[in-house]
Amino acid sequence: MENLKNFKRTKYCGEPRLTDAGAEASVCGWVQRRRDLGQLVFIDLRDRTGILQLAFGDETPRDILEKARSVRNEYVLAARGVLRERSAKNPELPTGEVELEVTELRILSEAETPPFEILDKTNVNEELRLRYRYLDLRRPSLQRNLTVRHEISRVTREYFYENGFLEIETPMLIKSTPEGARDYIVPSRLHRGGFYALPQSPQIYKQLLMLAGFDRYVQLARCFRDEDLRADRQPEFTQVDAEMSFVEAEDVMAMVEGYIVKLFDAVLGVKLETPLPRLTYVDAMARYGSDKPDIRFGLELRDISGAARDSGFAVFDDAVKNGGSVRAINIKGGAEALTRREIDKLTEHAKGIGARGLAYIRWAIESGSAGFTNPINTGLRPGVAREGDDAPSVSFGKLVSPEVLAAIIEETGCERGDAVLIAAGPDGVTLPVLGALRLLAAKKLGIIPDGYGFLWITEFPFFEKNADTGEWEAMHHPFTMPSDGGLDFIESDPGRVTAKAYDLVVNGVELCSGSIRISDPALQERMFRALGLSPEDIEAKFGFLTEAYKYGAPPHGGVGIGLDRIAMIMCAADSLRDVVAFPKVQNASELMSGAPGEADPKQLAELGIKV
Repeated sequence: MENLKNFKRTKYCGEPRLTDAGAEASVCGWVQRRRDLGQLVFIDLRDRTGILQLAFGDETPRDILEKARSVRNEYVLAARGVLRERSAKNPELPTGEVELEVTELRILSEAETPPFEILDKTNVNEELRLRYRYLDLRRPSLQRNLTVRHEISRVTREYFYENGFLEIETPMLIKSTPEGARDYIVPSRLHRGGFYALPQSPQIYKQLLMLAGFDRYVQLARCFRDEDLRADRQPEFTQVDAEMSFVEAEDVMAMVEGYIVKLFDAVLGVKLETPLPRLTYVDAMARYGSDKPDIRFGLELRDISGAARDSGFAVFDDAVKNGGSVRAINIKGGAEALTRREIDKLTEHAKGIGARGLAYIRWAIESGSAGFTNPINTGLRPGVAREGDDAPSVSFGKLVSPEVLAAIIEETGCERGDAVLIAAGPDGVTLPVLGALRLLAAKKLGIIPDGYGFLWITEFPFFEKNADTGEWEAMHHPFTMPSDGGLDFIESDPGRVTAKAYDLVVNGVELCSGSIRISDPALQERMFRALGLSPEDIEAKFGFLTEAYKYGAPPHGGVGIGLDRIAMIMCAADSLRDVVAFPKVQNASELMSGAPGEADPKQLAELGIKV
């Protein structure tokens, strides 16, 4: 193999344009494709910036021409020559009007035939691509994604530096503290039987930095959570972590909005209007069935409990009687796409996420004239409409009176061509179930537009009940400041306490979560006790923090912004795996390296661990 001695790259492959014709250039990269036309040979050379055509012909020295004929896909080359206008231009390439007439060619590295071709449009199994991730990363789309991620990091630092933030690193080996997910733990050799935890976030340390007098802190922090994975979650992730002293929630939210506006403008050229819209947690759940709703389309939930109350249909009646509700989504124009079979699939999905079942009204377009005739009067069996009948298909039609059904039809706004999905039960079940079905239906109908639907969610509940234990837990974390109006209910009625917390969501993805922190040591201990922590628990888990608060704590608050998720949204990627260089798969393993692996018995012995 040849080397780069006395060879200096002067351009990246994606840089040359027609205006550079006549200039000398030296490039390096990988062979994307070779075309041998006899007296002419063309090589597409690729690097992270793009592709440049190398040309070899009658004027090329014979040894260089033969060398060009010998190369194969993914060989690594260095080439020098003169840029010239292409006779056959390629409008799909930024460099498609120019080519390099090669006068010097070096083969820096040969390559075996890769297990898959390096192409953006590929049907190759993702598992195989992740097994050879270093090859997968050569694909232009992934290289673009990681370049965008780099730009996000650059603009992030610039913005916070410009606004007076200091970048301060916090420890990676910390004491385990409850933060909502399972910790990754690291055994200590020097303290046998002792374990560090990898940080789920730098939460406590950034609060301590506020107590230390660093009133504006930022860090691109690596965080770790041992939890089940999904498309927008990885066990290790990067968080834009920021904290500010002497602020209220409005100040922190304004700082985040300024960041988002600058970021989308600088990286994508997208102009966002501020202030960004806001909804309270209660309103978001009532309208969209989610605390991270996609607001780019309608299909809002409707409370039809009034019309369904005392209907004679036990499912509806019991839901209202027991403090729940009957909720519906009118999927306008959805009757054609949501056939009975499709509704059955949605019903099974609803059952899989907690619902007892799903009722529906489906009014097919072909069902007659514009007026409404109650399906009971037509003798329809529930869920079945006969051709020519002027009535919708109603799954519960025989179980309610014509008057009740007419009221539900009116309440939902159902018209010919619509499909209405109805769920009944506790709000904690029906709202998220319909929220999930709302997204599925929108995707089925293809009604989700492009663009960015940003939304602040505010006034979160401070406490939420653990479904398994029945005990109250902090929805965000125990350092969140409760809203002023909820202080009287901390012990007597925790469900009424709201928090000075705020999340920023976009297109159904949570980008940012933050809150104003408790700065009163007495209130902090009170919240710990409300969460079931004994004085001994408080001292063991948070003793250093509660002690620090005794020496003067400024009012402060902050945010954690998911950099990976921002990159996923800005790159229009389907998964975080497409914006992370070496991601984990569903079972938290890395297919390329084989991590996690078994530890050497000698290492385990030094740590005092026996498997």
